[in-house]
Amino acid sequence: MLKAVLSVLLSLAAAAAAAAIAAQLLEDYVAEAARQSPGFQPSARRGAEFFARRFAVSDKMPACASCHTERPDQAGRHVVTGKAIKPLAPRAEAARFTDPAKTEKWFRRNCTEVLGRECTPAEKADFIQFVAEAK
Repeated sequence: MLKAVLSVLLSLAAAAAAAAIAAQLLEDYVAEAARQSPGFQPSARRGAEFFARRFAVSDKMPACASCHTERPDQAGRHVVTGKAIKPLAPRAEAARFTDPAKTEKWFRRNCTEVLGRECTPAEKADFIQFVAEAK
């Protein structure tokens, strides 16, 4: 019984730590965006629009949803390699946005492939706000 209680407590502590890292990452992007545009506040609505927008850079990957599906709480598949992709929503994939270096690596790679440029701090903040609120 004690092992079960300890296991639950450790799981809760790990989840809280992961959420704190993701919140700090979002806060960092918001601060950077606010330096460029004073008063900036992240918007899940803008993040959803960004996620669904079709960009004219790649025929195979015209939008984030091309690989990640239209629902960030569902697993996706890379349209070129066929590699499975875990859900974007932290509620469905607890490790999402818990490693700032890994998050930045994937933003850089995916934004370049889909948008043809790196994402702005405001786009990153809006995107994270969107997937964080995804059910």
